[in-house]
Amino acid sequence: MQNQIKSFQNNKIKFLSQLKEKSRTRKKENCFIVEGKREIVLAIQGKYEITQLYFCSSIISHEEVLSITATISTPVELFEITSEIYQKLAYRTTTEGIIAVVTSKNLDIKNFTLPTNNPLILVAEAPEKPGNIGALLRTADAAQLDAVLIANPKTDIYNPNIIRSSVGCIFTNKVATGSTTDIIHFLKKNMLNIYGASLQASVNYHTQDYTKPSAIIVGTEATGLSQEFLKNTTQNIKIPMSGVIDSMNVSVAAGVLIFEAKRQRGFIN
Repeated sequence: MQNQIKSFQNNKIKFLSQLKEKSRTRKKENCFIVEGKREIVLAIQGKYEITQLYFCSSIISHEEVLSITATISTPVELFEITSEIYQKLAYRTTTEGIIAVVTSKNLDIKNFTLPTNNPLILVAEAPEKPGNIGALLRTADAAQLDAVLIANPKTDIYNPNIIRSSVGCIFTNKVATGSTTDIIHFLKKNMLNIYGASLQASVNYHTQDYTKPSAIIVGTEATGLSQEFLKNTTQNIKIPMSGVIDSMNVSVAAGVLIFEAKRQRGFIN
């Protein structure tokens, strides 16, 4: 039997607003919010713990809510909220009427192990824009990469904008975070070839062999990769361009590099 909440002044609604807006609250409370049926289902499939569900019955039916709770193995609290409260909490203009409170996972690279002996992974150094991070995660999911590592992230990975822009792919990828130093140490410890996307001392990306354990490293569009990474790459790679500018959106560039690596590995016929 779910509880009903009709007031914006309810402490639980205030807490949800803080989880939505404040990284500090998400880190302190070790939880975050997920909006939308598809994203919540992906979080469950990714073995994230759902502790609370808030739903608006004028948007989503009780039957749909119960079909979601039936897939959750741990206890979950249900709260029915008004459409006015839901619209205040929701990020999307077209929504599915349901929001979950989800327990965060420890994503520290020091606790991470690769799932295969011949991995292909993506590393993004110091990404700032949630939209770019989300797009990178979607690309990684599409290519079924073995991991996505975020070096020196400038926003917390459970930012609702990242979850939204990744369309839930934050939950479908194996993700870890750490300092540039720690991630370089991890790559070398696991004997991966390190291919840095850079114009410095680089060769055309398609000339390299990605069939062995490989990491493709991308930096920010403004400054590129740090000197620390550039000093530790196996080979710097570039995408030949015919236009006036010499760079492209980081998620687009990552997609070009990743799918060449996947083509070499027999992913594309």
